[in-house]
Amino acid sequence: MGSDSKELLGIEPLELRFPFETKKQISCSMQLTNRTDDYIGFKVKTTSPKKYCVRPNSGIVPPRSTCDVIVSMQAQKEAPPDMQCKDKFLVQSVIVAEGTSAKDITGDMFTKKSGNVVDEVKLRVVYVPPPKPPSPVREGSEEGSSPRHSLSDGSNLNYQEMQTTRESDDPPSLAAVKAQKDQEGFTSETSALVSKLTEERNSAIQQNNKLRQELDLVRRELRKQNGGFSFAVVAAIALLGILLGFIMKR
Repeated sequence: MGSDSKELLGIEPLELRFPFETKKQISCSMQLTNRTDDYIGFKVKTTSPKKYCVRPNSGIVPPRSTCDVIVSMQAQKEAPPDMQCKDKFLVQSVIVAEGTSAKDITGDMFTKKSGNVVDEVKLRVVYVPPPKPPSPVREGSEEGSSPRHSLSDGSNLNYQEMQTTRESDDPPSLAAVKAQKDQEGFTSETSALVSKLTEERNSAIQQNNKLRQELDLVRRELRKQNGGFSFAVVAAIALLGILLGFIMKR
């Protein structure tokens, strides 16, 4: 904290806990609370500006109000050794005049040359396993808060400002798009094949039923006759039996 013992902004939590997963953008939040009667300007910096995106990374917190800040870590190709992270964040805050807008916040306001009393709070980054299953209860809300760091703690770290905006999601790769189209094509071909086989099956059933009816008709005609079977009748019955057996095999 600066030379003034007054705490300008309360920050919760003092550890940024990311449920780490490779190849996936992960976000967590922190809340800035202004318990004073002054307007407080703030700026968020980090030792790894290319790795994180903060929204907003600077702004104004009116008296007796809060501001939620979202910290997003870009997708990482691999996990660090032992899941340990050395990244740090720095939240700087100063008293500003009423009517000051977020666009008026500049880095020069937080330097010693400005003459402002600058309050600084350092936050560490912690990787935790992803929740299984996800819980709506905010993790760490019941835990005790970490002690507030002094200005001398980690004073040699190089904190840098970040861009205000960055694309939140990478566009899908060409391979992913091709795989999706191949899957759609496969699904379409499979559907057409199933439809064709269903039509053939229905047609075979209809032919089978028709042959059964004709065979029954021949048998009824034979019963009406008192004489012996002619060669044509026997051949017709045999032919119908062969066709019926062939269709049933299909």
